[in-house]
Amino acid sequence: MCRFVMYFGEALTLDRLTTEPTHSLIHQSYKARERREPLNGDGFGIAWYAHDISPEPAVFRSTTPAWSNTNLRQLARVTTSGCVFAHVRAASPLMAVTELNCHPFVHGRVMLMHNGYVPSFSKVRRQIINGLSDEAFGSVRGTTDSEHLLAMLIDRLDGDDSIDNIATALSRTLSDVAQLTRAAGIEPSPRLNVAVSNGEGAVVSRVCEDGAACCDSLYVHEGKKYVCELGSCRMVEPTEGHGAVIVASEPLSDDPGWDMVPANHLVVVRADRSVSFVAYA
Repeated sequence: MCRFVMYFGEALTLDRLTTEPTHSLIHQSYKARERREPLNGDGFGIAWYAHDISPEPAVFRSTTPAWSNTNLRQLARVTTSGCVFAHVRAASPLMAVTELNCHPFVHGRVMLMHNGYVPSFSKVRRQIINGLSDEAFGSVRGTTDSEHLLAMLIDRLDGDDSIDNIATALSRTLSDVAQLTRAAGIEPSPRLNVAVSNGEGAVVSRVCEDGAACCDSLYVHEGKKYVCELGSCRMVEPTEGHGAVIVASEPLSDDPGWDMVPANHLVVVRADRSVSFVAYA
């Protein structure tokens, strides 16, 4: 399993997510609170949009543990963005630890990261590949179940990467993967906390068809502005909303307002930074 954080709001330096909070993503890379194994040391990745330069996100990934990567710390303290994905990886058994397998994954202006796994992925991988278009198949460079989810999503978007269509396509993708594993007699169901963005909003799922008990942790935090001051990070006026949104595997800080995402729901974050929950069906 892995840990991730998604931020959407006013531009901030990346260290406000990766290093500054008391339970920052780097902290979660070696001391995660809400998974049985606290280590997530099989690489990391961070992706962000610089809309004044390019509609496509920039990506920095490495196979080194996030806690020991000095380049990440230097980059994060001077890089700003209003839409950020950051991920620390715990590789699934038998899955290679390579840069190509580190999240987030990007296709055009769409980026995706995943916490969870598709069990016995090797048993359904060929079926997934056979169902892909040439474009989607050509986009897959690594071997993770997560990157194959992005390829499936690309086909289901059918050229329309609006937030509403991303939500619909993501739901279809997750349902199709679950159906493939059921047909192959694979148990348990896939665990699919998947975040997708087009740079103008985001959709994040908390899905496991076996029920709430098998869903991995996922929290949403929204308010006026997320700040870090004198070593303390908090959301300013968390009851106001429409200023900043964080969706994370675990709360980054101890301030109030972190709410668990309901099991088998999608969090939809729109361009105006409003947040809604859509039941997964």
